[in-house]
Amino acid sequence: MADTSDAGADDALYVLTAALLTPAQFPSLLGDDYPAACAVLGLEPCARGYGLVLGQDGEGARWTVVVDDVSLVAVAVAAWDCGMEYDLSPDDRSMVHALPGWPLAVGVAAAGLAAPHDPAPDPEAAGLGRTLLTPPDTESWGPAQRRLGADEIAQRWTSWREQLDDEATTAPDTADGAGSEDSPRAGTAEASAPRPGTGEEGPDATRLPPSPPTASPPAGSAPVVSHPGLRRALAEARGYLDAPPPPGRIRSSFAAGDARMLRVDGPGWSLVARTDDMAFVLLDDEPGEVLPVGRGTELPGLLAALDTIAVRPA
Repeated sequence: MADTSDAGADDALYVLTAALLTPAQFPSLLGDDYPAACAVLGLEPCARGYGLVLGQDGEGARWTVVVDDVSLVAVAVAAWDCGMEYDLSPDDRSMVHALPGWPLAVGVAAAGLAAPHDPAPDPEAAGLGRTLLTPPDTESWGPAQRRLGADEIAQRWTSWREQLDDEATTAPDTADGAGSEDSPRAGTAEASAPRPGTGEEGPDATRLPPSPPTASPPAGSAPVVSHPGLRRALAEARGYLDAPPPPGRIRSSFAAGDARMLRVDGPGWSLVARTDDMAFVLLDDEPGEVLPVGRGTELPGLLAALDTIAVRPA
């Protein structure tokens, strides 16, 4: 793919993978919502969105090229997800910005080039806000890892759902009275969050099989506890119905049957749920812990209402 001189000595970028950056679909590690994700990359959060093209220049350095040809990137990502080959070569005129580094972990490299490495600092770019992009550290826990953990649960919903029996998931949940300061309760499972991954492999990439959860909930009903962080997360999620959050805080995607998969984020928490089932919540304050929320009586209505204001892929 042709590029500007910013992206390498031979003015070419060898594409490895790509991702969408739109209100309905963006790398969660970048932020809790679409405007926040754009801010990390120094972009204006336009309604149409962007495509992120990750590759190496002629010297092997990592670069992320932002393009405004969203449809082209969407077709490429869909083709790669189906195991098909697709030559992603956006036109030079579609390029918006070239940023050093990669915001996502990429497990492949361009053949015939030096191993992926950070490009040398550009003295002429000093003060232009071009911060080197790096993927988050998977050995620590914070907002990015919490969001990536929720993404993993959404991708492997069946595996996580099968850890809880029907009795556990009908335990009282914090959605009952989540909008008040009473003491609604939820079951919690001692299951560790999955290691976050990008899920954004490109052509010729080998998708690693997901590792099973490192622990399982105890047999029988999950313990009924009162968790203030869980109460706060569900109360803030319910508050979105009265004061809609920035685009991308609530995203709805396809799920089997007539259900939808919801991803809802807020300051310090992430929720993933199926509209016909239960929910899981991850908190910044609970490193590696996954808190299941039983369906109960209030959660179905909350999920249905959130789905009506969620953004959906075009």
